[in-house]
Amino acid sequence: MNDQIRPQPGIMDIALYEGGKAAVAGVTNVIKLSSNENPFGPSDKAKEAFQRSVHQLHRYPNTDHTSLRDAIADTHGLDAARVICGVGSDEIIHFLCQAYAGPKDEVVFTEHGFLMYRISAMAAGATPVEVPERDRTADVDAILKACNRRTKLVFIANPNNPTGTMISAAEVERLAQGLPPQAILVLDGAYAEFVDGYDGGLSLIEKCSNVLMTRTFSKIYGLGGLRIGWGYGPKAIIDVLNRIRGPFNLSNTQLDVAEAAVRDQDYVAKCRAENARLRHWLALALAELGLPSDTSMANFVLARFASVDEAEACDAHLQKQGLIVRRVASYKLPHCLRITVGDESSCRRVAHAIGQFKGVK
Repeated sequence: MNDQIRPQPGIMDIALYEGGKAAVAGVTNVIKLSSNENPFGPSDKAKEAFQRSVHQLHRYPNTDHTSLRDAIADTHGLDAARVICGVGSDEIIHFLCQAYAGPKDEVVFTEHGFLMYRISAMAAGATPVEVPERDRTADVDAILKACNRRTKLVFIANPNNPTGTMISAAEVERLAQGLPPQAILVLDGAYAEFVDGYDGGLSLIEKCSNVLMTRTFSKIYGLGGLRIGWGYGPKAIIDVLNRIRGPFNLSNTQLDVAEAAVRDQDYVAKCRAENARLRHWLALALAELGLPSDTSMANFVLARFASVDEAEACDAHLQKQGLIVRRVASYKLPHCLRITVGDESSCRRVAHAIGQFKGVK
């Protein structure tokens, strides 16, 4: 190896992101409840758009994503000129760190926040600043206390992954208004669609010049395999992000399928209602087994075990039953298992298997 070829300082300090496990050695027909995927998949209209897209595989995509941005704007009542599209919301997060944070700057997020905040901050050479939560919920006072003249970005997922908790619109606004003048508040809305009547922070963005929101098609829209996301914020910030966005970062297939998906809000409403019903059932079933969880506003439940050993033993038991859930030790919650809300049979099966583990007949 040539020891003169070296990455930028700090790159080798980044811990690799590990997604939810998808297979168990020696076990077939597994049920994957580890990645917060929509168990019902994408809508029929999205599937039809995917099938039609094969006829455009030889064509370069539109570089400005006009049709998709217009569809997003029509659906949510936005200004299309202030929408940016990316390879999942992860890419928008990366753009923000690349454009606004660097050496000697700080990027703030909460202790149980999405791992990509730290990764993208460090990739940009910035210093990640982790803020304690209160009962697995973002603490606005603690976040504001952590901010200073070096703070450039503050990330908060609302609802949060992997806890499922969220803070009120009033608390989010208090956070935005309390930040230092050079800092941007980024509202990660990956799970916003699972909250009935929630705008993901759109109303706040219209009032504040320092707030931007990210969203994804990977969760409720069932398009995780296509990697499509978007962001919305002040035009001055969006224009900066577009300067570093690759001109062909999304394919024709991604653009066409996402447009069909976002215009099919009847399907979104159906998935939201079914998720809420099954999430409530699963949380109650776990509670009856002696496993508490915070009120989740997303499409998963974070089950809390008495110890790390019990959580790991339960996970091993579930894997033997062909049930894959998510250990969240990397999120500083080693005594917890995050369980995606699947379809009804999956929820009942995982609850039954945990009951077996707990010795409940």
